[in-house]
Amino acid sequence: MRALTDLGRPVEGVLWMLATTLAFVGVNGIVRYLGTELPAAQSAFIRFAFGLLFLAPALWSMRGMRLPQGIWPLFLWRGALHVAAVILWFWAMARVPVAEMAAIGFLNPVIVLVIAGLFLGEGLGRGRVVSVLVALVGALIVLRPGVREVTAGHLSQLAATLCFAVSYIFAKRLSGMAPASVVVAVLSVTVAAGLAPIAAWVWQPVSLAQLAWLAAVAALATLGHYTMTRAFRAAPLAVTQPVTFLQILWATLLGMLVFAEPVDGFVILGGALIVGAVSLNTWAEARKGRIPPQPEP
Repeated sequence: MRALTDLGRPVEGVLWMLATTLAFVGVNGIVRYLGTELPAAQSAFIRFAFGLLFLAPALWSMRGMRLPQGIWPLFLWRGALHVAAVILWFWAMARVPVAEMAAIGFLNPVIVLVIAGLFLGEGLGRGRVVSVLVALVGALIVLRPGVREVTAGHLSQLAATLCFAVSYIFAKRLSGMAPASVVVAVLSVTVAAGLAPIAAWVWQPVSLAQLAWLAAVAALATLGHYTMTRAFRAAPLAVTQPVTFLQILWATLLGMLVFAEPVDGFVILGGALIVGAVSLNTWAEARKGRIPPQPEP
């Protein structure tokens, strides 16, 4: 019998990644639906507070665990970056069409490539340079600066993507110092703690319906990370990565059918170039035995 992590089940991997794209688009859709009724920091805090409930078993398992000396500053820096990222993301999601949010979000692994290549000694070989350039062209097609207005929402999503990328660099370092479940659980705690005072400062009355929707956001985000992990265990990234392009297609359909957002062929084209660049790099990195970063929801 094959091991569960032998990466020899491509159909299963594709199906798990398909579920991942649907879960993450569901997150985008709900936050878009909630709009600007609640401050971004408050919405983000409630989402992470519910997330702590889902991660309670992992947090309980950490009791008495000894962690390496010097790990907490890394945890706190990553938490601070994530606090900024989720506030920016929630703020942008209420103001930018869902398809454009999805396309811009795929720049996350591209930014990580540049940071790792320039500052972490991984280098920028020809393959990485080509991937980065193609992704930048895709981003320019999505945003089209000078042809149309690049709004504060677009800039907020770009800033969120940058913060998520730097957070991933910290996560990469932490993954060698603590189990993955601990890294995820501590992130949720630090982000919820960091968001709490900001949320309290801008707090608005919350309805039961809004609480239920934000609980659904937390559940879908948790589900998306779970199904992504199952996809990674079932098949190589070179097989599952191209499936992530469906996230842009689902987002386009969601925007059109639910929010009456016009279909923008430039966003689909630009998004395809970004995902293609990420997939090209994924294939190259997989051949070297590396696991490239994935876009955050």
